[in-house]
Amino acid sequence: MIEQRQIKISFLEAILLTIFIIGLISFSIIKLESVPHIPIILSIIVLMTYGLFKKVPFSQLEESMVNSAKTGIGAIYIFLLIGLLISSWIIGGTIPTLLYIGFSIVAASFFYASVFIITSIIGTAIGSSLTTVGTVGVAMLGVATAMDASLVITAGAIVSGAFFGDKMSPLSDTTNLAATVTGIDLFTHIRNMMYTTIPAFILSLIGYAILSPKSTSIDEQLITQYKAVLLNTNLVHWYALIPLVILVICTMFKIPSLMTLTISTISGIALSYVHNAIPLKELFAILYSGYVANTGLEAVDSLLTRGGMNSMLFTIILIVLSLSMGGLLFSLGIIQTLLSSIQQLLTSIGKAITGAAFTAIAINFLIGEQYLSILLTGETYKEKFKSLNMHPKNLARVIEDAGTVINPLVPWGVCGLFISSVLQVDVLSYLPFAFFCLLSPVITILFGWLNITITKEH
Repeated sequence: MIEQRQIKISFLEAILLTIFIIGLISFSIIKLESVPHIPIILSIIVLMTYGLFKKVPFSQLEESMVNSAKTGIGAIYIFLLIGLLISSWIIGGTIPTLLYIGFSIVAASFFYASVFIITSIIGTAIGSSLTTVGTVGVAMLGVATAMDASLVITAGAIVSGAFFGDKMSPLSDTTNLAATVTGIDLFTHIRNMMYTTIPAFILSLIGYAILSPKSTSIDEQLITQYKAVLLNTNLVHWYALIPLVILVICTMFKIPSLMTLTISTISGIALSYVHNAIPLKELFAILYSGYVANTGLEAVDSLLTRGGMNSMLFTIILIVLSLSMGGLLFSLGIIQTLLSSIQQLLTSIGKAITGAAFTAIAINFLIGEQYLSILLTGETYKEKFKSLNMHPKNLARVIEDAGTVINPLVPWGVCGLFISSVLQVDVLSYLPFAFFCLLSPVITILFGWLNITITKEH
C-alpha cells in the first residue's frame, strides 16, 4: 500500500477545476456530439497534471484511480451477464412475447394511458429507454396521428413509460450502475425504488387516463402488422415467460444478482431449443455479439436486434473511466473541499436527500449525461449518507429518482437530443407531459423530509 500524501486545496482551486471539467465534458458532448469517454480521458489527464504540479506522487494518483475502478468490478460482471440474458431472452421468446402482450394492450379505451403502460412494459422487458422510444415510441406516434390524438401528450407518455422501464428493469445499465456505485445488491435496489416509483407510476397513469380522448376508434392496422410479424418469428409463446417468472421468484427469495441472472439466462437458452434448435456455434455467436432479427419489418428488427456481451463494452469502459476520474477527484481533495463548503447545511436526512437530488439534476443539466449524474452524485454523497446513519440503498434510490429520469427533460442532454430527433417533438413541448419523470424527484425529496421509507444503517 502506497502512503497517501494529503494535499490542501483551496475552494477557489476546487471550483475552478470543477467548472473546467464540467465545461470540457459539456462542450464535447453537446457541441462536438462526442461520446463521453474522450472528454473524461482528457479530464483525467488534466487532474493528473494538476496532481503532479501539486507534487503528489504519480504512484498515488495511479493507485487512487485503480482503487476507485475496482469498485466497478461487480458491475462489469453484472453487465456481461445482462448482455447474455438479453440474447437468451430473445431466442427463448421472452422479449418477443412481452412485446406482443404490450401491443395487445393498445386497444384499451384510454389511449395515452395505454401508451404509458405499453412503453413501461417494453422498457422494463428490454431495459433500454432509447430503444423503446426509437421503435415502439415511433409506432405509438403513428397510431396517435391516425386517431388525431395529441402528439405532444403521446410523446410525454412514451418518455415516461420508457424511463420507468429504464429505471426499474434489472436489464438496465443505469439501474445496475446506481446499485454498483452505492455498493448494494441490484434487486435490493429495485425493491427499494418501488416505494417512490409506484406512487409516481399511479399518479402518472391517472393523469394520462384523464387526458386521454374518450374514443376507441383506433386504426389498428399498424398494431396488427407488428403482432403478425412477431407471431411469424415463432418466438411468441405463453411458456416463453418462464425466464421472467424465474427472475421474479429469484428476486423474491433474495438470491444474489449474479446467480439470478445466470439462472434466468440458462432458462432462456433452454427454452430456445423447445421451438427453435440453434447450432452451438451460432448460439455462442448470439450470446457474444447479440441476436440479429430479420423479420422484414425494420421497427421490429430494431427491437429484437440486440443483446450480447459485446453490447455492454461501451458502458463498461465508461464506468471504468468515470470511476477513475472520481478517484482522482477524491484523492486530490476536490470533492471534499466543495462538500465542506455546504457540509453545515446538510445536517438532516431531508437536507441530505434534497442535496443529492439537486446535485444529480444539476449534473444532468450541466453535463447532459445521465451516467455521470449517477456516478458523481453517488461518489460525492456516500459518506454524508453514512454519517447520517442512512443505508446506501437510500442514496441509490435518490440518484435514480433524480438522475436517470431527468436526462430526457434536458434539451441538450444525450437522451433529450435523441428523443426530440426521433419523435420530432421538442423536449420543451413534451416536458410538461412527462409526468413520471417530473414526479419522481419530487416524491423522493418529499419522502426524505417526511422520513417515509428511509432505511437506517444497522
